[in-house]
Amino acid sequence: MPSNQDAQQLEHFNRHAQQWWDPNGPLATLHHINPARMAFVERHLDLNGKKVADIGCGGGLAAEAMARAGADVVGIDMACDAIEIARLHALESGLAIDYRCTSAESLAAEAPAQFDVVTCLDMLEHVPEPAEIVRASAQLLKPGGWVFFSTLNRTLKARLLAIGAAEHLLGLVPQGTHEFEKFIKPHELEHWARASGLSLRDEAGLCYNPLTHQAHLCDDLSINYLMAFQKDA
Repeated sequence: MPSNQDAQQLEHFNRHAQQWWDPNGPLATLHHINPARMAFVERHLDLNGKKVADIGCGGGLAAEAMARAGADVVGIDMACDAIEIARLHALESGLAIDYRCTSAESLAAEAPAQFDVVTCLDMLEHVPEPAEIVRASAQLLKPGGWVFFSTLNRTLKARLLAIGAAEHLLGLVPQGTHEFEKFIKPHELEHWARASGLSLRDEAGLCYNPLTHQAHLCDDLSINYLMAFQKDA
């Protein structure tokens, strides 16, 4: 199977793996936005008892939140150092989460139509072929299952704020985290999803205040946005 990974991006996230759970560390913004991301998921379904695949789980912020909500979570990432941190933190937290250092495509081949929910949060903009991740997400879902994506819009506003301000001016995220050319327009994501048998159910912007370090769902999709799709029955 061809590799759908960016070696530089994997090295970047592995380098910060030890600091993943530091709420004041280089990945602090992920801690700030995670409650809003979870609110988007939970306004569509109750996670309790659901089997969830978290693609690009990193150190496990979303995976742990969903496990605490009662979900049976499989978390996958190709950044293997981050997966080790996720395993250790889940153990310390008393949570049973199945973490695996593997790809979405490999999991889809191994466990097709086995999941009620798939989440892929802030990961699509870090791989060479995001459409393949969307396809694998659809393959993992049972008919009628839900998939939730969050990513960055390819707009001038997103370039100025998510890269120029967040990485270089304010230092909210480590430099080199994002490449503008990999940002994804909503209509592109919807096109890939529709081609994979997914129907758009909802969308929302993720607005972030760098002064208060708080995020909330909003109507502005021009920077960060989320989309919810359902697999056709």
